[in-house]
Amino acid sequence: MTDKIIPCIWYDLGQAKKAAEFYVSLGLPDSRIDRVVASPSDNPSSPAGAELVVEFTLAGRRYVGLNGGPIFPQTEAVSFMIMTDDQAETDRLWDAVVGNGGQESQCGWCKDRWGVNWQITPRRLMAFYDDPNPARTQAAFGAMMTMKKIDIAALEAAADKAG
Repeated sequence: MTDKIIPCIWYDLGQAKKAAEFYVSLGLPDSRIDRVVASPSDNPSSPAGAELVVEFTLAGRRYVGLNGGPIFPQTEAVSFMIMTDDQAETDRLWDAVVGNGGQESQCGWCKDRWGVNWQITPRRLMAFYDDPNPARTQAAFGAMMTMKKIDIAALEAAADKAG
C-alpha cells in the first residue's frame, strides 16, 4: 500500500468481502477489490486462515474492510458521501443502497445492509450554498430538510419560488 492514510471499515465476521463486492458493483469509476487477506494466525475475531481484511478501491480511493466481529457497529459518525452529477445518478445509487437491504434516512442519508452510512448528495444541492441570494439558499436547504432521497427539481422549485 502506498497511501499514507487508508480508512478502515469494521464489519461483522465474514461481511467485509460481501460489502466490498457490493460497493464496487455500484458503477463508480476506478472501483475494484484489490486484495483479500487471510489471518496469518488465530486472533480474537477469527481463526488462522479466515478472511481477515479486504482491500478495495472506490472511485480511486483506497479502503480496508476488516472482519472484526459484532463488537463495534457502524454509526452515522462516519459515512460515504457520494457526489452525484444529476437526478438519474442520485436515483441509481440511492435505489442500489436502499434496495439491497439498506434503509432510508433523512436529507440524502441512507444506510446499507452492513450498517455503513451513505450520503447520496447531488452536486446541485451543494451549489446552493454558493448562491449569491441567501433566500434561495435557505429555501433549497429547507426543502432538503423535508426529503429522504434528494429531489433536485424540488430544490430548484423551492429556490426559484424564494427569489
